[in-house]
Amino acid sequence: MRDIIHQGRKPARLHLPLLTMNELSSVSSYWRLSPDELVGSLASSPGGLTSVQADARLQQYGPNLLQTREQVTSPGLFLNQFKSPIILILLFATLVSAFLGDWADALIILFIVFGSALLSFYQENSANHAAEVLRSELTPLSTVLRDGKPVSIPTEKIVPGDVVLLSAGSLIPADGVVLESKDFFVNQSVLTGETFPVEKEPGQVKADAGLAERTNVVFMGTNVRSGNARALIAKTGGSTAFGQIAHRLSLRRPETEFERGVRKLGYLLTEVMLILVLLIFALNVYFNKPVIDSLLFSMALAVGLTPQLLPAIININLSKGSREMARNGVIVRRLESIENFGGMDILCTDKTGTITEGVIQVEAAVDNGGNPSEEVLRYAYLNASLQTGLPNPLDQAILEKKLTGLDNYEKVDEIPYDFLRKRLSIVVRDGENDLLITKGAVENVLAVCDRIQINGRSTQFDEAHREGIERQYQAWSEQGYRVLGIAQRRIEQEKPAYRTQDEERLTLVGFLLFLDQIKPGIGEVIQQLRQLNVELKIITGDNQYVARHMAGEIGLETGAILTGEELEHLRDEALWSLAEKTSVFAEVDPNQKERIILALKKTGHVVGYMGDGINDAPSLHAAEVGISVNNAVDVAKEAADFVLLEHDLGVLHQGIVEGRKTLANTLKYIFMATSANFGNMFSMAGASVFLPFLPMLPKQILLVNFMTDLPEMMIAGDQVDDSAIARPRRWEIGFLRKFMLVFGTLSSVFDFLTFGVLLWLMKADQALFHTGWFIESVVSACTIVFALRTRLPFYKSRPGRGLLLVSLAVVLATILLPYTPIAGPLGFKPFPAPYLLVLGVIVILYFIAAELTKRWFFNRYGN
Repeated sequence: MRDIIHQGRKPARLHLPLLTMNELSSVSSYWRLSPDELVGSLASSPGGLTSVQADARLQQYGPNLLQTREQVTSPGLFLNQFKSPIILILLFATLVSAFLGDWADALIILFIVFGSALLSFYQENSANHAAEVLRSELTPLSTVLRDGKPVSIPTEKIVPGDVVLLSAGSLIPADGVVLESKDFFVNQSVLTGETFPVEKEPGQVKADAGLAERTNVVFMGTNVRSGNARALIAKTGGSTAFGQIAHRLSLRRPETEFERGVRKLGYLLTEVMLILVLLIFALNVYFNKPVIDSLLFSMALAVGLTPQLLPAIININLSKGSREMARNGVIVRRLESIENFGGMDILCTDKTGTITEGVIQVEAAVDNGGNPSEEVLRYAYLNASLQTGLPNPLDQAILEKKLTGLDNYEKVDEIPYDFLRKRLSIVVRDGENDLLITKGAVENVLAVCDRIQINGRSTQFDEAHREGIERQYQAWSEQGYRVLGIAQRRIEQEKPAYRTQDEERLTLVGFLLFLDQIKPGIGEVIQQLRQLNVELKIITGDNQYVARHMAGEIGLETGAILTGEELEHLRDEALWSLAEKTSVFAEVDPNQKERIILALKKTGHVVGYMGDGINDAPSLHAAEVGISVNNAVDVAKEAADFVLLEHDLGVLHQGIVEGRKTLANTLKYIFMATSANFGNMFSMAGASVFLPFLPMLPKQILLVNFMTDLPEMMIAGDQVDDSAIARPRRWEIGFLRKFMLVFGTLSSVFDFLTFGVLLWLMKADQALFHTGWFIESVVSACTIVFALRTRLPFYKSRPGRGLLLVSLAVVLATILLPYTPIAGPLGFKPFPAPYLLVLGVIVILYFIAAELTKRWFFNRYGN
């Protein structure tokens, strides 16, 4: 097999009648057909489809997409605002009220509920639109043959009959049969649960073969581990095996810490809400207050206790955070992971391209005596220039040498690279016998050598030679060089195809020395990460000597380096302890990388992992924060939560800052909303016991919620204190419970002070009482935001402009509302101006008390 792509080859004569496209879609066991039969049945060819054919089939079959993620439409998003059981009960009670003749109150309540829904809908819709724009920047691509030529197209445009070219690192875009392959291994554990990659080859299997038995079929959603192949696509989108069982596959990523916190918050509020609602409804009915009014009042209290805007606030914060991160070169693939980014306290990364420049250069090609060798460079150049696997920096560095005079070499075959052998071999013909040239990791090349070339002569490779090479290898590594071994063997008897078994009895001819310079300023970036309390850990497949040299260059305290061999003999419990203390892990394989990540998570850390290779995908998926780069292999980008447009830790630093800002502003809303709502509801519950009337009408409660929600919508754009960014923040439901009880109780104290002024000083009737408490509730809520939004004294933390302006506007509107024509329908009346000053004094005293309480609270519980 001279090449994986045989353009212009004619399909063999078929023994089955051609199937129409509609007929083919009903054939479930296409794997029983021979490749030539399927090519004909799909009206395709080994050279793929023409552009015209592909466009027509795209119209017929639709895009190659799985509709597993529910498409959010604007009408659907608006209706989502009314899915809350509490809102539905409130609307039902309102309709009952209207049925009994109280139309005015029913319409006012409906107006306020719909106003809140519209406000939340507008913000969420904007956030979703921004998120979709960012997602579109990361469209996956696949290489297909169109008009007989390889072209890169969006994966969603692949259609039945397309011929795709696959190599190590590729995500398989749809279901198809293998036409040609070379040492082609696929990881399909996501579908079949198989631990190890399986080899795929052309051929036919029985019609009733299960997924694991279809050795001639590649499946959407799996990925290529090694080798290369050409596959004919038979099924796309929802008709693929992946699409048909996607709803049953357990593919959901583990719940993030923030999502877990929101869920626990929901449980907490539900418990409090149920107790309060049932208790207040029972008390009001017991004291002979109208049943419908009592029901509406109880439901309005429930709505008031719930932070209704929490989903919208989270979406707004995440959307704003994703846009800011995009401006800083970080594309967010999963919005919910931004909160984890802010909580990350350990970052694990490989060194290439992050710590180093990622621009690898060949420093020397030497023979086994350490002398410069053109022969070694020529062998390496042939190997690098003729291999057809995944491009890699080492091969690109070799090709920079641009050797000439190699036209007399003809490629015969290739044995692709894989992560077990860590070697790649090319078979060439130079007019005589075939020549096998192997390039790879030094230990792995030595493992298949039985001879060594010294001063142009081949001799038996003995233990003394091995010890000398290992000493030289260690010396090169300690200077920071990455070393590859080069070996060769003349093939006396030619073969039609070569396999990994042919890598034996080789002659070691020399070594290539590569150098990847440390990035300028990387020490400063690492120091910035330390200032953010993010610990950097390096996990690399390079040997421990190279890793130690690099760590010393950047000022990273290494201590003991943990190697893959040592890790292999550690129990999980021992690794949990060692992983925290170790800064550099060397000579590790992909499974060991994932094990290190899981050990760090087990000890309570929020772990980020940065990688861009095929072997990084398991670790990216295991980490709470998976980070890849725009030029990474498909499988790595698919597993990542974030994609960096630049392979740079400096960009990552900005991403961490934005993640922490997003988390800080989200928590601000939750803490302020739950404590204020709890305080108001507790006050209303208490007042409803001794007042002869409802302390606030249902429509007034909803209006209070609506008015106080307006400034809280601006929290996404609020300034964040440097102290809130300096260290990772973790969600603690116990801390929230304490905050809610302390500041909710403080709010109730000043509510009851307001009740005393209204009832005993002003001798207020029902309408005046409602008006006074409405003004105090809204104004105090808008004011107290500026005390509780920061742990610092309020005057040392500058609020966001939007938050300040909207709060002032709401305060002004609240004070003026009782003097407007709509005051009557809302149950308000003009409030005496002198008593506005009394309410103002209460609000000021509340603000001062909140500042003092805040200092005590954070001193006691804040750490």
